[in-house]
Amino acid sequence: MPLPGFGGTERPRTRPAPGAVHVPGWLSPERQRELVAACRGWARGPVPIRHTRLPRGGVMSVQTVCLGWHWQPYTYRRTADDVNGARVAAFPDWLVELGRAALADAYEDPAAADGYTPDTALVNFYDGRATMGMHQDKDERSGAPVVSLSIGDTCVFRFGNTETRSRPYTDVELASGDLFVFGGPSRFAYHGVTKVRPGTGDPATGLTSGRLNITLRVTGLE
Repeated sequence: MPLPGFGGTERPRTRPAPGAVHVPGWLSPERQRELVAACRGWARGPVPIRHTRLPRGGVMSVQTVCLGWHWQPYTYRRTADDVNGARVAAFPDWLVELGRAALADAYEDPAAADGYTPDTALVNFYDGRATMGMHQDKDERSGAPVVSLSIGDTCVFRFGNTETRSRPYTDVELASGDLFVFGGPSRFAYHGVTKVRPGTGDPATGLTSGRLNITLRVTGLE
């Protein structure tokens, strides 16, 4: 896949917390279509997209497929022992480059991407009813930033603090093509998705309904 083509937007970038940056319209329509096509391939396997079952028996409303490492609550493995036992799809080099470009742009500093080598991605699909409760991304052994890319329907993304699931938090609308990065003091902030707004995406992306969220992470695992 070619390296990034980025979109333009009239919405200003914001910094809801130290180390957290929202860059609206970062992905061009062409790049979004390429990512949707890639996600469809990953969703077919070798480990298919699925609703993750939680340890206490609940089932997440989002559907997830992983690259590089398979995430299951609350650990990473090379094989999807909770699905079909297969080894997850490899993390592609072009996605590493996309993550580096995202960091450099979000932090407006090319050096911010130095040494950044994400090795896992969680691809989440939200239908119009799916949500994500407030949680921390803390199963990694690395404090490197998380890069989040949104495609499809707009969502309300709640970005909080590092101490509690409750206030203070900021609600950010993430639209198709938006980039959100959180690292540094905000790397372990609680965050979640409270609502998806059906019908707000552009079918030209190749996604006729729902929302895709691709998060790139560094596991710190060997």
